[in-house]
Amino acid sequence: MKAIMLMFDSLNRHMLPSYGCDWIKTPNFERLAERTVQFQSSYAGSLPCIPARRELHTGRYNFLHRGWGPLEPFDDSMPQILKDNGVHSHLVTDHQHYFEDGGATYHQRYRTWEFSRGQEGDAWIGQIDAPEIPPVDATRGEPMWSQDWINREHMPTEKDQPLAKTFDKGLKFVKRNAHADKWFCQIECFDPHEPFFTQQKYKDLYPHDYDGPHYDWPPYDEVTESPETVEHLRYQYAAVVSMCDEYLGKLLDMMDELEMWDDTMLIVNTDHGYLLGEHNWWAKLRMPFYQELVHTPLLIWDPRSGRRGVQCDSLVQTIDLPATILEFFGLEVPEDMQGVPLRDALANDAPVHEAVLFGVMGGHINCTDGRYVYMLAPESDDNQPLYNYTVMPMHMKNMFSVDNLKDAVMAEPFDFTKGCPVMKIPTWRFPHQQTVADEGARQFQTELFDIKDDPQQMNPFRDEGVEAMMTDHIVRLMQETDAPAEQYERMGLKAAVPG
Repeated sequence: MKAIMLMFDSLNRHMLPSYGCDWIKTPNFERLAERTVQFQSSYAGSLPCIPARRELHTGRYNFLHRGWGPLEPFDDSMPQILKDNGVHSHLVTDHQHYFEDGGATYHQRYRTWEFSRGQEGDAWIGQIDAPEIPPVDATRGEPMWSQDWINREHMPTEKDQPLAKTFDKGLKFVKRNAHADKWFCQIECFDPHEPFFTQQKYKDLYPHDYDGPHYDWPPYDEVTESPETVEHLRYQYAAVVSMCDEYLGKLLDMMDELEMWDDTMLIVNTDHGYLLGEHNWWAKLRMPFYQELVHTPLLIWDPRSGRRGVQCDSLVQTIDLPATILEFFGLEVPEDMQGVPLRDALANDAPVHEAVLFGVMGGHINCTDGRYVYMLAPESDDNQPLYNYTVMPMHMKNMFSVDNLKDAVMAEPFDFTKGCPVMKIPTWRFPHQQTVADEGARQFQTELFDIKDDPQQMNPFRDEGVEAMMTDHIVRLMQETDAPAEQYERMGLKAAVPG
C-alpha cells in the first residue's frame, strides 16, 4: 500500500467547479472529483501556514497553546511514525516556511525530502542591487518585496517556476517507486498562495478589462481598491489555480499510466482559503475567519472502499488526516491525536465530529457543527490573559527575543506533553505578524451565523439557545484539548475552567 497527499496552499473551495464555481477553468479538479470522495464539510483548524502543518503532523489543535513555531519534542509526528515503522515518508515542497526558524523541525521528520526555491520572497538569489520593479498599486514590506522580484528574474519560463519544479520532483518519486510497497509521498505546493505569479497562457484564460498598474500581491488588510482592481486580483488568483490544475492533471495521468489506483490512497487538500474581496477583506488573519478561509476543499480516494464520484457530508478537519494515513498503513493512532481516521466516512459517510474548533493564536475561538458557525470574541479589549506555551520559542523568521523570554516561567505539563514542563511566555500579540490577531479580536465582536441558510455569512443573528449549544461545544472541545486555564478567562468562560 502507498499514499500520496497533494497539498496546495490557500486553495479556495468556493472557486472549484465541483464545489459550485461556474467560471474558473480547472478540468483536472473536475476529473479528480469524479475519481474521489469529495468532502462537503471539511474545515481548517489552526491558521495560518505552519500552525496548520503542525496539525498535519500531530492531529491536534495548535492555536489554543501557541502560535507559529516548530514541532515540539513531545509531538507525535505522522511522517516520523511512518518512518519508524518501515513506511518510507517523502516530502517534496516549495514551501519556504519549512526552512525558516519557525518551521525548521518539520522536514527532518520525513525519511527523505526535496525543496524547490523561489516562492514569496524566499531568501534565494543573492543580489545586492535593487531589481527592476514595474509601477505597482501597493507594496509589501521589505526586504521580502524586493527579494521576490529578484527571484522572478530567475524564472523566465514555466519550467523554472517552483510549482513546476516541485511537481517534477514529486512525479519522479512516484514513477521511481510506483511498484514498491509501503511509502507515503507528500507533494506540497505553495501555489496558489500570493503573490499570484504565473505564466501568460494561464492569465489568457481569464480575459478582462484592466488598465491599472501591475498588481498580483494584495495586502493583509481591508479592501480599498476599485471594483476593477478587485476583479483583476481574482483573475490573477484564478490563473494560478488553473496552473495548479494543469499539474494536478500530470499526477492523475501518471496514476492512470502506472495503474496505481488499486493500491494507492490519494488525498488532495489545502491548509486554508483566501479572501479576494469577500467581506471587503484581502487575504487572511486580520479579519474573522469566514467560510472562505476555513471551509476547505478535501478530496480523497481510498482503494479499499473504491467509492468515487460521490460527496460526503460528514464534518471533518485537518487534524483527521494524520490518523487517516496512519490507519491506512495499519499503524496505531497515538492517543494524543484528536483527529480520527476517515475510513468509515470514506466507505459509507459515517459521521466523524459533532463539532470542531478553528482559529489563530490570540484571536477568536470559532466553532462549527456544520450548520452554525459561532465566532466567540475575547471578552476584554486588552485580549488578556494570553501566553505561548512551548519549549521551542521561535517565531516565523526569528527566535523569541530576550525581552520575550525575561518574564517566561516553567509551567506544569499538559496532558499531551508526555510529562514535559513547558515555557509559559506572556504575549499580547499574534507571535509572527505583530498585532494582527489582537487588533482583529478587539475590532470584531462575537457573531453567530446559520451557514445552511446564509452560506456567505451576510446576516449574523442572535439566538440564546443556539449560542448556548455552540458555547457548550467550545468548552467541551477546549477541555478535550487541555486548553490553558487563562484561555477560558480571556474568552469570558471563567465558569467552565476545569478543576
